[in-house]
Amino acid sequence: MSGAAPAGYAPPTGPGGSGEPTPPARRSRWLLVATVAWAVLLGVLTWVSVRDDGPTVREQRSLAQAGPVVDRAVGELVAAAGDRAVALTPARTEPGCRVTPLLDGATLERGVEILDPAADPRAVLTEVADRLPAGWEAGVRVTGDGPRLRADAGEFVLVEGRPAGDGRLRLTVRTGCRPVGDGYRPPSAQGGPEADALAAALRALAAPAAPAPELLAAPCPGGDRQTRTARVTLDPAPAAPATALAPAAGRAVLFDTPEGYAYRAGAVTVALTGGDLTATTPCP
Repeated sequence: MSGAAPAGYAPPTGPGGSGEPTPPARRSRWLLVATVAWAVLLGVLTWVSVRDDGPTVREQRSLAQAGPVVDRAVGELVAAAGDRAVALTPARTEPGCRVTPLLDGATLERGVEILDPAADPRAVLTEVADRLPAGWEAGVRVTGDGPRLRADAGEFVLVEGRPAGDGRLRLTVRTGCRPVGDGYRPPSAQGGPEADALAAALRALAAPAAPAPELLAAPCPGGDRQTRTARVTLDPAPAAPATALAPAAGRAVLFDTPEGYAYRAGAVTVALTGGDLTATTPCP
């Protein structure tokens, strides 16, 4: 038999021209290397873009950039509450979310509590929504869990409001998941009349050993003033707050209910709900 190949037939050739096909294992290795290299390249490009490019989508606005928007929204909520008793709640930064599969992030939340046990929650939320900036498109709807306020403060910052029990309405401002960047830095503030009012309430409650108060602040709309809350948590909660605080309140009591006690000391609102004692200077 002749060893010549039939006419029109070309023997298979491998990469070295030896006529042997490329082994499947070798092809799989090269495919894996190419895939890993492409993933690394995409990761590097994503990191460089987030670091150097200007913000173009929500995920690229860091907590440091979103913080002032959140702070201004808190001031707007305090102003919209009018002359009701209010208190700022501590900011919460929660890590652990993912902006992209390759980029960790965190969320920022600040809040305002309206303290008015005798009021109708839906009416209060509607009143607040009507006083917020028109561009926020704030509205209130009734759900199976009660009335809910919802608004858009801009820059992908969400505002929500709902009853929180114990005569409180909780208004929250949230950023959603963002790159941390330089992190959130709360507005700086120095204690004013709210610190004095809180100290007087602590003396009336005979709680000199209470922990140091936390001072929270947010800018008021349309000016250089701040709303500030000095707050402390008493453990255990006072047994008879109304009796103890009545001398400090005089005739300026805002409410005296099983849920809490509140009064005005000049322009400052002092409130005790559960073990939380707050003194707040509102926005004008």
